[in-house]
Amino acid sequence: MSDRLKLAGFGVALVVVFAAALGIGTLATPDSAPAEPAATGLADSAGGYTLTPVEAPGTPGTPGTLRFRITGGDGAAVTRFATRHDEKLHLIVVRSDGTGYRHVHPAMDAAGVWSIDWSWAEPGSYRVFADFAPEGADELVLSRAVEVAGPVALQPLPPPAAVARVDGYEVTLTGDLSTAGSELRFAVRRDGVPVTDLEPYLGAYAHLVALRAEDLAYLHVHPEGEVGRTPPGPEVAFHAEAPSTGDYRLYLDFKHGGEEHTAEFTASVAEQPSDDGHDHEHGTGSGEHGHG
Repeated sequence: MSDRLKLAGFGVALVVVFAAALGIGTLATPDSAPAEPAATGLADSAGGYTLTPVEAPGTPGTPGTLRFRITGGDGAAVTRFATRHDEKLHLIVVRSDGTGYRHVHPAMDAAGVWSIDWSWAEPGSYRVFADFAPEGADELVLSRAVEVAGPVALQPLPPPAAVARVDGYEVTLTGDLSTAGSELRFAVRRDGVPVTDLEPYLGAYAHLVALRAEDLAYLHVHPEGEVGRTPPGPEVAFHAEAPSTGDYRLYLDFKHGGEEHTAEFTASVAEQPSDDGHDHEHGTGSGEHGHG
């Protein structure tokens, strides 16, 4: 199993059980036809905009500041951004093995420098994704790699499992991720009781980020629906279609009890023979229905 993960979304028709739920965009293209870096978030420049090199502490456990700028075609810092999901820029950080996931929101000063207090828990190679939309321009995802010095102990991708536990919550994923298209459904419980009062988080009741095993690639597709017009839990369902086989790591961000939580899952899409003798790709996972 690869120790690198490829970040992507699922780009499909979203089926929302409570409307302000989740979104997933298009997963990365098959290995035989890799997507361009600008389309997967792996590029540091696209559409006339550039993510400058990221400054951050170079060793784990060292408090400091993570900072960068977004520059335009003239090399000057961009200072006007559209607000999307309550923020002008979303920063996603993850280590090459999928650990250390963080979704945070730095502040920008008058000179266009984005910054946030920062320290690394572990050494390793991290990818820092900036998800933003310059005012009057399309949404972009740009990224840079950041190396944190020290002996690295990469973690294997956990096997597929239907249940994730985090901070006293139990989140159950039902459904297969497949190339044929399928419904994925999350249910949030605490102490065995369904959570029916999820709190708004970035303009929605939850967000989902997906990483595909191999090389990091990113596309953040936003939630659909409206907070307050549909039940805030306990379930969210959506339709996803993976265009290629592989292992995927799913990160479900939600807020409850005034705190933000992230439930993590592994899902697999494997190629399986069909009745007509041709190979087709289908999702595989754990549980009766192959949950991811």
